[in-house]
Amino acid sequence: MNAPPSASGGFLGVLRTNRNYRFTWSGQLVSEIGDNFNNIAVFSLALANTGSGLAVAGILMARGVGVMLAGPIAGVLLDRMDRRRIMILSDLVRAAVAIGFIYAIPRGHTPLLFLLSFLLMFASPFFTSGRSSILPTIANSDELHAANSLTQITQWTTITIGSFLGGASVSSFGYRLAFVFNAASFLFSALCISRLRASGGFHPRRTEPENETALTEQKVIRPWHEYKDGLRYMRASPLILGIGLVGVGWATGGGAAQILFSLFGEVVFRRGPNGIGVIWGCAGIGLILGGIVAHRIGPRLSFAGYKRAISICYIVHGGSYVLFSLAASFPGALVFIAISRGAVAVSSVLNSSQLLRRVSHDFRGRVFSTMETWTWMTMMISMSLAGLASTNVNPRIIGAVSGVLSSTTAIFWAWANYTKRLPEPALSGVNPDEIEVHGDPTV
Repeated sequence: MNAPPSASGGFLGVLRTNRNYRFTWSGQLVSEIGDNFNNIAVFSLALANTGSGLAVAGILMARGVGVMLAGPIAGVLLDRMDRRRIMILSDLVRAAVAIGFIYAIPRGHTPLLFLLSFLLMFASPFFTSGRSSILPTIANSDELHAANSLTQITQWTTITIGSFLGGASVSSFGYRLAFVFNAASFLFSALCISRLRASGGFHPRRTEPENETALTEQKVIRPWHEYKDGLRYMRASPLILGIGLVGVGWATGGGAAQILFSLFGEVVFRRGPNGIGVIWGCAGIGLILGGIVAHRIGPRLSFAGYKRAISICYIVHGGSYVLFSLAASFPGALVFIAISRGAVAVSSVLNSSQLLRRVSHDFRGRVFSTMETWTWMTMMISMSLAGLASTNVNPRIIGAVSGVLSSTTAIFWAWANYTKRLPEPALSGVNPDEIEVHGDPTV
């Protein structure tokens, strides 16, 4: 087997030669930094105005409900309509919602944080699942692993940059600037996505022609049937279903982690908004390093090696999160959270690469949005339990339990692998006939 290209070479190559991916990546970079400005500002504002971790849990719950309700709708529409246009509309709606957070700054307006958080995340799956769906369209089979790795590493880099800068910005300049920047970042993303071009467009190919102008009873009720078709498709592929359940397993403890980062920064280590930002930032550093590791080892792993790596990742992740929760010093906690997130990153990149190569073009929107919905549904339960427990239980204990729960994913995955319930499926997502555009080498 030939050695894969270096991480930096592969990343620079796809950015240099693939015009469509370059625009997608540029929009992602700016908008996701803005997302993390919003996260830090909203969580810090909720704690400042209420002094309760339950408020943070409520905001995260509102966000989870938004994703959960939008996921099935987004999946069906992304497998029916022009994916690029849906992504642009999502960005424009999110820009309008993001600027609305300014009105939630006064202490008496805290309920607005819940409503706006719900609306912001309701619009998100239309973009995030859309981006995953078009990635095999804008990157050819040789570029796909590098494009997937870079997309996820960029996401985690923006967590790091956005968290550090967001925490410092809120501490120095207040909440208003963070919300304005978040809104502007969505507008920039919409502009970038509007520049994407593909010879066949960004409509999913339908196996059966459909009269778009005929509005019949069958067509009205069809979206629910199409969503169920997506679920049947996932159930028919044990690997795709297994990857979806891995996300569920992580979320059993990962949901609580979303609240605990704020509690550890504000309550346990008493470092205010900047402490929250530093914890998120160090988690982001771990994710970046883990993503680079996954990019390097991914092409070298056999399918059997890939499955073993997933189990190892979740053992490391859960154990490190327990150590983060029990760390006596702030620097020690930062080291362990970085290790924990690094292991999650390796698993995420490897799993996503498998999905991009195995999921059929017609089902990408439903598969990616369904997995996002399942993960957020589980996170909501985890967040609500952690938020309720935070009023009476030490955050360190909640964190240790969360780490143990997340690590049980390793047991499930290892059992499925050992009992041969995860056979290798055929390639589908990168069938040469499905690659509409390979990037413009002249740009």
